[in-house]
Amino acid sequence: MSKIHVLLAEDELALGMIIQESLESRDFKVSLCENGQIAWDSYQKNKPDILVLDVMMPKKDGFSLAAEIRKIDPYTPIIFLTSKSQTEDVVKGFGIGANDYVRKPFSMEELIVRIKAHLDKLRTRQNQSDWIALGKYEFHPTKQVLKLDESETPLTARESQLLQMLLEHANEITDRTLILNQIWGSDDFFNARSMDVFITKLRKKLQGDPEIQILNIRGYGIKLVC
Repeated sequence: MSKIHVLLAEDELALGMIIQESLESRDFKVSLCENGQIAWDSYQKNKPDILVLDVMMPKKDGFSLAAEIRKIDPYTPIIFLTSKSQTEDVVKGFGIGANDYVRKPFSMEELIVRIKAHLDKLRTRQNQSDWIALGKYEFHPTKQVLKLDESETPLTARESQLLQMLLEHANEITDRTLILNQIWGSDDFFNARSMDVFITKLRKKLQGDPEIQILNIRGYGIKLVC
């Protein structure tokens, strides 16, 4: 089995080497890049399994790098490393399409747990060709169908994408901006209104099970309760 390949972009060389050594000691393969431009070149050449990006880097910052990657690759997980004081980085990072962030200083165990969790979610998405239990329903992402008893309800491609993303974060809050950027490609006003319409449609299609709820958590995001 091949090792998980982590692209690590960190301009603080001492910290980068500590992270690299810690990950490699746990059987990861790590490409350490000291700035965003080197990281971009490495990404194009090596196609890593996951990216761990510092926000503040010379030549190309983490946000710019992530934005370029998301134009051609909506799936490879991206984790940002950010200072505790830079809360605005978290919001901006999710808006670009990041999957997660880790605040500095952090424990290596926390970073490793997050890396593995996002890779597990990606594998689940890639391997979902069968029915998935969703309360009283069954959901087939590939066929884009909801089934309740013997009755099947077709979903549009976007309804299926939205439901799948919410299901991956079931009983957790999913950031609205993250959903908009990953599914609609932009978090502008019109796409936000469109997403609200699709959420309303999904609620109607799931109303056969009163235990299932799609909640708008004001100021935070969307939560699928099931």
